[in-house]
Amino acid sequence: MSKIAFLFSGQGSQYVGMGQSFYESSETARRLMDEANTLLPFDLKEICFEDSKELINQTTYTQPAIFVVSQMALALLKEAGIKADVVAGFSLGEYSALCAAHVFNFTEGVSLVAKRGELMGTASNNGKMAALLGLDLQKAQAVCDEASSKGIVELANLNCSGQIVIGGEAQAVTYACEIAKNHGAKRALVLPVSGPFHTSLLKETAQTFGQLLESKELKEPQTPIVLNVLGDYYQTDLNLKELMVQQMATSVKWEASIRQMIANGVDTFIEIGPGKTLSGFVKKIDRSVKILNVEDMDSLQKTLAALNS
Repeated sequence: MSKIAFLFSGQGSQYVGMGQSFYESSETARRLMDEANTLLPFDLKEICFEDSKELINQTTYTQPAIFVVSQMALALLKEAGIKADVVAGFSLGEYSALCAAHVFNFTEGVSLVAKRGELMGTASNNGKMAALLGLDLQKAQAVCDEASSKGIVELANLNCSGQIVIGGEAQAVTYACEIAKNHGAKRALVLPVSGPFHTSLLKETAQTFGQLLESKELKEPQTPIVLNVLGDYYQTDLNLKELMVQQMATSVKWEASIRQMIANGVDTFIEIGPGKTLSGFVKKIDRSVKILNVEDMDSLQKTLAALNS
């Protein structure tokens, strides 16, 4: 019997037109987008489908946009009778996973993600992020250690071997990119993001978000969930709110998360939400598993056909 994991897309996967085919084809999806639009102080539908003001790449708008489109895709998978044995999400995508596991409902999710996006969008802290290509964890850490003479620079996203993202103070990240080749990196690319996410520079922002979380009621997950901070399955004796706060300012342990799911018998991964970034990471981690995605009506039909074959 196949064991299925739902993986939810993170920031950086957004594009104009995402979610539009869902909206045009499904009453359920349309209802979710329209509900989100009544909850937010901006026109999310316009940002996702037309984006005439070029807002889709600004963190404040990107985060609720990806969350809502991911929930639209999830709703259609559920309507087709597809259930997950485990869920996980990359950074922002973890909120889609938490919603999928019924930790909070859609309305609460939109509100939380909008606040998270707003806080992270203003938390630039003169920081940067960069992808180091061709290095393993040990060598990437050595780059950070050497570059820390110029300021704070840390491992941020542990995507897969050969692709690790670092973040920190601009000067230190720039220097890390310059010296990365000396440590064997093929390339070092500065990423177009608004701040040094998943580093200690976001601790203050994370604490502010934590104050907001204090008043929220979270339920225990109804589906097993693997969390970024742990790189492992969440257990009920852990403090979920604390882990959600930590997530903003600590490394995303993505490769460890995928390996943990495979070790627990997952053989089919379905990426839900815009893009195929996570599918690419999974392929690099283990080529033997089945990888599918749902980002529009076309990919939904292909995924359903593959699952039923």
